Amino acid sequence: MNPKEPSPVTDPHPMTAQDSLAALMIAVSASDEDIRTAELVKITNIVNNLPVFAGYDAEKLPRISQTVFDLFEQEDGLEALFGLIRESLPEPLFETAYALACDVAAADGTIKATELRMLEEIRYELDLDRLHAAAIERGARARHMTL
Repeated sequence: MNPKEPSPVTDPHPMTAQDSLAALMIAVSASDEDIRTAELVKITNIVNNLPVFAGYDAEKLPRISQTVFDLFEQEDGLEALFGLIRESLPEPLFETAYALACDVAAADGTIKATELRMLEEIRYELDLDRLHAAAIERGARARHMTL
């Protein structure tokens, strides 16, 4: 990270809603300490193609990624990450955030236990209805099935 560039942790307006969505996708990918190429491709495709990211500067992704990695190294980093996300992500995008996180987790064809725990934490932190979350999870599974 460029030392002259403000960190989302110290910046008074740390993250946009789009930054929060990106941070959650990165967090799911990094949760198993093995960021797979398929997950990175999925994040890139989502940022480049979904309407929720219209006008988003994808050049911000390295800074958002570094923020997530830095927070993961701290004792209460996950709690801090969710605090940043709750501050900047409007409630109508909570299900969108979960859907994107599920798509990233499923992108490599396997969802590891650590990714499942991260998805569970996201459901809890965003206070998602369990039935809605199950539908989102099933949709992600269906989109990422292979023969």
